[in-house]
Order: sequence, then structure tokens, then C-alpha cells
Amino acid sequence: MFTPKDYLVKKIEGEYATLANVATGEELFIAMALLPEGVDVGTKLHYEMLEYTIVE
Repeated sequence: MFTPKDYLVKKIEGEYATLANVATGEELFIAMALLPEGVDVGTKLHYEMLEYTIVE
């Protein structure tokens, strides 16, 4: 149900970001408020346990 996933920030439009699942390419539209501070286009994110973290 809450399996870990990796995403890449594809674009940011105002208060929303479009993320692409690295494994499947499936896109997700999400509020920037739910993402960690410092996220920008091209940022890699890891999602696990209802939390996004920046992958360096």
C-alpha cells in the first residue's frame, strides 16, 4: 500500500509540482506544500511512509 517510490520533479507551476515516477514514468500532480523545502525542477525525491525526502 505505501511502498517506497522515487520521483523526479518535472515542472513547477505556481503552488503545484508535476512529479514523474522514476520506475514507471507515471506523473503525479502535487501541492508544493507537501514537498520538502528546496525542491526545484530536476530534484530527485524519495517517497516513503507518507513523506517525501530529497535524494542527493
